[in-house]
Amino acid sequence: MCGIAGFLALGSTRRDQADGELRAMAHSLEHRGPDGEGIWCDAEAGIGLAHRRLAIIDLSPRAAQPMHSASGRMVLSFNGEIYNYASLRSELERAGRQFRSSSDTEVLLEGCELWGVDATLRRARGMFAFALWDRRERSLYLARDRFGEKPLHFGQQGRTLVFASELRALREHSSWQGGLNRDALTLLLRHYYIPAPHTIYEGIRKVLPGTVVRIDVRNDTFAMEEEPYWSARTLAQADARTRSVADEEIVERLHTALQEAVSLQMVSDVPVGAFLSGGIDSSTIVALMQRASSRPVRTFSIGIGDGFLDETPFARRIAAHLGTQHTDLTLSPTDALAVIPDLADIYDEPFADASQIPTYLVSRLARQAVTVSLSGDGGDELFGGYNHYASAIAYWQRVQRIPASIRALFRNVVGSLPLPLIEALATPAMVGPWGAEWHLPDRIKERSSQLFATSFPQLYHTYSSFWHCPAEVVLSANEPKTVLSSSEHYPQNVGAMEHMMLMDTRQYLPDDILVKVDRAAMHVSLETRVPLLDPQVAEIAWSTPLEVHRRDGRGKWLLRQVLERYVPVEMFDRPKRGFGIPIAKWLRFELKDWAQQLLEPARLRREGIFEPKVIERRWRQHQAGLADWSVQLWTVLMAQAWLQRWQP
Repeated sequence: MCGIAGFLALGSTRRDQADGELRAMAHSLEHRGPDGEGIWCDAEAGIGLAHRRLAIIDLSPRAAQPMHSASGRMVLSFNGEIYNYASLRSELERAGRQFRSSSDTEVLLEGCELWGVDATLRRARGMFAFALWDRRERSLYLARDRFGEKPLHFGQQGRTLVFASELRALREHSSWQGGLNRDALTLLLRHYYIPAPHTIYEGIRKVLPGTVVRIDVRNDTFAMEEEPYWSARTLAQADARTRSVADEEIVERLHTALQEAVSLQMVSDVPVGAFLSGGIDSSTIVALMQRASSRPVRTFSIGIGDGFLDETPFARRIAAHLGTQHTDLTLSPTDALAVIPDLADIYDEPFADASQIPTYLVSRLARQAVTVSLSGDGGDELFGGYNHYASAIAYWQRVQRIPASIRALFRNVVGSLPLPLIEALATPAMVGPWGAEWHLPDRIKERSSQLFATSFPQLYHTYSSFWHCPAEVVLSANEPKTVLSSSEHYPQNVGAMEHMMLMDTRQYLPDDILVKVDRAAMHVSLETRVPLLDPQVAEIAWSTPLEVHRRDGRGKWLLRQVLERYVPVEMFDRPKRGFGIPIAKWLRFELKDWAQQLLEPARLRREGIFEPKVIERRWRQHQAGLADWSVQLWTVLMAQAWLQRWQP
């Protein structure tokens, strides 16, 4: 796990200037790689690569980066791990390749030279983002793993294309322009994260998961080819779900695949542990780790001592049963609140999933004992675990009872009205005594798109939204299309459940869950690994009939069957709980002064980014206890805190 950065210029560059910029870019990523730094530059070709190293496999200088292939043709700056590197290395050695190190980086590099980039990535099981320069073809390749576990940003700034693991490194290059992307702010307000390929900066994009971007210089311009080497949509649309396979066979296949994935991901030259919440996903991973280990596995959990969603007692029971060496820590609200001023720095881009706080805290706890931690992320998306899947389908069934003509009329009329006009119409005389209590203007506007959706994909887009009209809150902005809102990304001939699982796999998982874990863990130089996202595990999940995934009104039946082999069902058979914090309460009490200063109407008018009246009204309603607008307000607060820290 590391940090990468670099640039490709139109034309040659001065070596001394290039070296200085590469070192500045690398230095900004020191938290991602505290164990070493390297740069490489071909000034005549206008290319430079930088690397910060967190040493995990082969701790010797032989594995340092940027790394050259044995022939000298290719140069690589790599972030991540290739878990099946040992088998790939054997295959390469049989083809005549010789190795100088025992690192997975060199295996990836030699594979790309022998087999080509796409073919190598299809063989590789891992998490990664890398920049590869082909000196013979004078081509730059930027690639990202299948599910988007590792980040990679890029974009043209003047006559230079810059790229890096985190946005902060791009800002260190002299070509940086960095205008604020107001359109991306609308996505933040809708989802509380900014989905790929969008970023908070104009002209800067995220490489999409499962994608390779090839960049060549032609006729004094950058020519880019962006091609997927793997697609969750293709996997989801396969006919494999229709096959009739016995339950016992599916469970055994998953058990075997998970055992292999966990064993591969435990390979490390530094200490390895795991996050343990006591839920199905993390408990399954820890059970398989303990089965594969000759010593007690180090496990970690954290709680906020506010009587709110504290899962440490459940984790403690699982750990005791499995025999892990468990560490948990219950923090006071004051301890958690102390992290908030640092969130804009930790997450690098506006990010408003409030579970970012406990995620950072448990990462910090784990880093005191280990350098690598496995997690149970991905189980809900691949195995149908989210509670809202069932509620969304039930909601859609109720919506369809309203005649289509009435839904269309109401949607067209109300959907076209701006919030201020609805507010003017919703006078006490018109709405009666319930207007103030139910804050009718906001509710009408927020819910009209959901109540009167024309299709289930449209409903799920609104169901996954927090601000339903974000372009009316962000001034001078237009909301871009995303995987969730664009029909061209929808899978064909799948049901509502499969649609939700695929949409979450393609957007919510990479742009919220994996971003949250990566930035929190890497800020304390902790590598995280996600066995449930192993390609073979994912293929089993998507080939399993839905009725197997969800039984008795609950999801993750397959994972529950695997876990029952190691843990009594009564230890984990409980309602699903989130990894959350009491933001609604804190905004009314502990965080009130901090939030009020960032949302002060005069400040918002002066900055000219957010519409002050709408935000002020929701702030008043939240403070009065008339509504819980905590998620909506938190998105604006995280944007404001980021602007205060990184003002473009």
